[in-house]
Amino acid sequence: MIVMALDHVRDFFTIPGLNPTNLAATTAPLFFTRWITHFCAPVFFFLMGTGAFLSGQRRTRGQLSRMLLTRGLWLIVLELTFVRCFAYQFNVDYHVTLLLVLWALGWSLVALSAFVWLPMWLLTTIGLVLIAGHNAFDSFRPASGLWNILHAPGFVVTGPPFTVFASYPLIPWIGVTAVGYALGQIYRWDTDRRRRFLLVMGVAVTAGFVAFRWSNVYGDLLPWAVQPSSLFTALSFLNTNKYPPSLLFLMMTLGPALLFLRTVDHQIPRFLQPARVFGQVPLFYFVLHFFVIHVLAVVVCYAKYGAVHWMFESPDLGNYPFTPPPGWGFSLPVIYAIWIGVVVTMYPACRWMTRLKAQRREWWMSYV
Repeated sequence: MIVMALDHVRDFFTIPGLNPTNLAATTAPLFFTRWITHFCAPVFFFLMGTGAFLSGQRRTRGQLSRMLLTRGLWLIVLELTFVRCFAYQFNVDYHVTLLLVLWALGWSLVALSAFVWLPMWLLTTIGLVLIAGHNAFDSFRPASGLWNILHAPGFVVTGPPFTVFASYPLIPWIGVTAVGYALGQIYRWDTDRRRRFLLVMGVAVTAGFVAFRWSNVYGDLLPWAVQPSSLFTALSFLNTNKYPPSLLFLMMTLGPALLFLRTVDHQIPRFLQPARVFGQVPLFYFVLHFFVIHVLAVVVCYAKYGAVHWMFESPDLGNYPFTPPPGWGFSLPVIYAIWIGVVVTMYPACRWMTRLKAQRREWWMSYV
């Protein structure tokens, strides 16, 4: 969640039109600034599934299914109303709507609410097939909004005056959530067995990524290629496709994530302890950090230009989530400084909400 804020600060403060993964135009620091944030979404979906399994240990299967369904629908509604139009764009004209991470998280929970009724072996198989098999349909490109929602990013509504663009196709993300749910079983094992499993699986998935990526045969729309320098050849190797998340993208991110889970299993480093405050109120953090970043962008815009109307204007997909003022954009050191400031600013608010949730027992508090 901390790393996620770096990507969103970059969205608001970077030079417009600069693609960090375009090897013809990027720099290594800019590429890795984007690349490190690739771990965020896969880990969110994966551990959301694991958390659902652990939550299910305190509920009947019916109670768990209803909880997943209601929370999934809540995330979808929140994405389509408050977060993307107001918190992210600071307007509610609905000229441009992107179906992003909360949309996909919500539908993944809805799907999981049905999957929990299946035998675990079947649920796991479905999840793995969705992850490993969806790239087989990469060449199939029907002109269909439903296909864009399920498999390939694209327009659902093309307007004018309204545009809806699906950025997070659902099929692979539902698979990641299902496999994460299956992983939850290992947290009923003894510590040594669980750590061995995480180590073996983490190494196997990471090594599998290297082997499959080297072959350039299957698993990603973007084959790697030798570049003018060895550094950029390495960047090409790591430049896997997130939209939709390819098999190799997911192996590249989830393999190291499993190794990290092994590292922090029952021994979270002291310097990471404050991060738990953010993890206890994830939705509150997610929504609030957009406000903090966008408000800061408005303040900077006013200080620099004496006007702020650009920060409330997103008339088309090329000007989302705001219209960059002339000459807008800052260097990477400035972006990193803003990111650190945003995270530090968020800490007291999240700590307050953590304490409030511990003191209150209203049903709606569990949705925050």
